[in-house]
Amino acid sequence: MKKSNGHSSRISFASLLVALGIIYGDIGTSPLYVLKAIVGDRPIDEALLFGGVSCVFWTLVLQTTVKYVMLTLMADNDGEGGVFSLYALVRRYGKGLVIPTILGATTLLADGIITPPISVASAVEGLEMVIPGLQTVPIVVAILSLLFFFQRFGTQRVGFTFGPMMVVWFSMLFVLGAYYIGKYPHVLNALNPVYAYQLLVKYPHGFWLLGAVFLATTGAEAMYSDLGHCGRKNIRITWAFVKVALVTNYLGQAAWTLHQGELYLNGRNPFYALMPSWFVIPGVVIATCAAIIASQALISGSYTLISEAMSLNFWPRVRVRQPTEHKGQIYIPSVNTILWIGCILMILYFRNSSHMEAAYGFSITIAMMMTTVLLSYFMLYKLKWNPFLVALILILFGTIELSFFITNVAKIKERWMFLFFELFIFLVMYTWYYARKINNRFVRFVELGRYTTLIKELSEDESIPKFATHLIYMTKANHREQIEEKIIKSIFSKKPKRADVYWFLHINQTDEPYRQDYEVSELLDDKVIKVTINLGFRVQPRSELYFKQIVRELVANKELNLHMRPDGSTKYNPEPDFRFIIIEKFLSVENEFTVREGLLLNTYFFLKRLGQSDESAFGLDKSDVAVEQVPLVYHRADELHLVRKTG
Repeated sequence: MKKSNGHSSRISFASLLVALGIIYGDIGTSPLYVLKAIVGDRPIDEALLFGGVSCVFWTLVLQTTVKYVMLTLMADNDGEGGVFSLYALVRRYGKGLVIPTILGATTLLADGIITPPISVASAVEGLEMVIPGLQTVPIVVAILSLLFFFQRFGTQRVGFTFGPMMVVWFSMLFVLGAYYIGKYPHVLNALNPVYAYQLLVKYPHGFWLLGAVFLATTGAEAMYSDLGHCGRKNIRITWAFVKVALVTNYLGQAAWTLHQGELYLNGRNPFYALMPSWFVIPGVVIATCAAIIASQALISGSYTLISEAMSLNFWPRVRVRQPTEHKGQIYIPSVNTILWIGCILMILYFRNSSHMEAAYGFSITIAMMMTTVLLSYFMLYKLKWNPFLVALILILFGTIELSFFITNVAKIKERWMFLFFELFIFLVMYTWYYARKINNRFVRFVELGRYTTLIKELSEDESIPKFATHLIYMTKANHREQIEEKIIKSIFSKKPKRADVYWFLHINQTDEPYRQDYEVSELLDDKVIKVTINLGFRVQPRSELYFKQIVRELVANKELNLHMRPDGSTKYNPEPDFRFIIIEKFLSVENEFTVREGLLLNTYFFLKRLGQSDESAFGLDKSDVAVEQVPLVYHRADELHLVRKTG
């Protein structure tokens, strides 16, 4: 199939600039806090610094370069990446992949709450070198609040500056680091993996420093999630430049720290210590811009994540806006509010970036572990790799990520409050997915052909008031000849619905992210027509607009003789007479449940009431829609033994 975008095959200066501006904000701002977190309040010595930088370097080599840049980027779904794109590729190969997908999506969304405050706080705290005692929390709150406020207007107006700004940022990282490497070239020895081994095995409590080391690779998931924006080749080329800049800066920080003449950092940040005093304020401004870009990438990624979750039935329908004409740029008000509140609570609770470092890493470690699980299925079933090779890859990255996970779990006492947010997201996704599966088990389909004669008779029976000229039912039936039994009951039960043409419209969510095409089947000449619209999971359904376009094309092409038929328009109203029918379920009072079923279904219908209505989710104008309610009887109560009392 043709790619939905041209980024994967096109390399230019502009495309490389876009890649730098979009995907490296998170991993690119890690020098602000990684080495500071590794050293902490420990005595400064060569074993600690060389071992820490060596661990960072080999983490970037194995975890970021090998796993993500070389392996995971191969798992593109029509040019798109991310946990849901990967799930869409492999879901047919294992029913148990739902839980890893939900866990991966949950922790990625949680990452959108911790990355903005830690990045912006780390950048703004550089001002304390110029103004000692400065209260940075209000500044961070103001920056984050403005960032979330401007989401509703779209980001394309400032987006073009992201690439050049990140070029400045990474160039600054390289120059600052290279200066101190030139002064103390001995620090290059830190790239030797022996120092990493000695830190983990021989240094007191050295293994537990992996929690801080992991902060250097937390943005690796963003590379894969933003694959569709930049393309595999652009990411791989730009990563070479980014990696050199990052490693150079880490080495420079280690060189300064080792030769600064004191036994402890005493709260100082080695990143800002590399800067000459006259450059601190410009450096803080550049760092803050980079942090804002990192935050923007996580926020936009969260919108995309929830949009995909809705399409793949992992999240309740919520209102989605497209603030600009730019393809793929969406804005979800409810998600924006949740992220803003979460970010503000994080900065108010932790107060500074040092405290947040302890809370960072846990979520993204889980996300990476879940990606590894899904990736192993992709390599085994889609790439047809040797199972032994896949097992070795799984063991390698499983061991690395399990080590990171263990060291991050040790920090759980520092971040217990944050777990409630993750638990909430997980339960929403879990409930919505499995309750819909229970719900769908009770959808009964019938052969539409058995009812076409009766439908024709009803359409021509003038004793029945006409309900609409064009009557359109939204259906879940995938097969051309099938329809839900409840739709047949809606047409014929109680007051029959007479119409000139009966349409059955099915929105088919596909595994391809940006697919947009349709099929038309005429089941009864000019009377019963089935339309299937195939939409990718990254496309927002606008069913009414799509349907009217299809009708216009059928009329223009003189198909189905619709151009010769009255469409319900009059001299008073030139618009065709369309009427959409949506059939919603409610939980019948007759049900008796097990504990799990009751919790799932009651929570599902509660979330459904909180979410977007079906007519809005399908993109239908309320004035053209009739909603009918039908009970869901999952498990009837035991037979009643009611006895009439006489006498």
